[in-house]
Amino acid sequence: MSREILLLRHGRTQGNAEHRYNGVTDEPLSAEGRDALAARRYPPAPVVYVTRLQRTRQTAALLFPGARQITVPGLREMDFGDFEGRNYLDMADDAAYRAWIDSRCLSQIPNGECRAVFLRRITASFRALLATDKTDRLTVVAHGGTLMAVCSVFVDPARDYFDWQPKNGGGYRLRTTDDPDKLELLEIIE
Repeated sequence: MSREILLLRHGRTQGNAEHRYNGVTDEPLSAEGRDALAARRYPPAPVVYVTRLQRTRQTAALLFPGARQITVPGLREMDFGDFEGRNYLDMADDAAYRAWIDSRCLSQIPNGECRAVFLRRITASFRALLATDKTDRLTVVAHGGTLMAVCSVFVDPARDYFDWQPKNGGGYRLRTTDDPDKLELLEIIE
């Protein structure tokens, strides 16, 4: 029996507006982010899986009032290490940042994660969540990188990691298939 999966990215933060790499930085939604979420409507969810960061918890509270929030530490955003809190303009002349970009963001971030480690963490956490949650519709509010990782690994037909970058407050409606390692894309939520 298939079930639906709703993967949503948190609402906009000030760091998003400034194009900052904020993986582990715990910043709240901006007023603009809260306002943009106010118009969105989803079917009620009794449980919403979030990360420990307030931007996912605040988004879940706005979109699914009254839902029980369960924190899944392994679904946190990539650790951007030395790039954390900075944007591409701040690092235009940073050799380590240029090398990371030139590697298509695959190489090790100084004092942070590399994409391979990030993908393994997200894949393991998402598989565990699929195995333990028994609801008809699994609802997750997480981070852009988290959604990119899940979709690039699980959604069939496959697309490049960067093709899955959701807008703030956007995401994907998916469905499980007979293959436990494959999900079907039902809708892109702008």
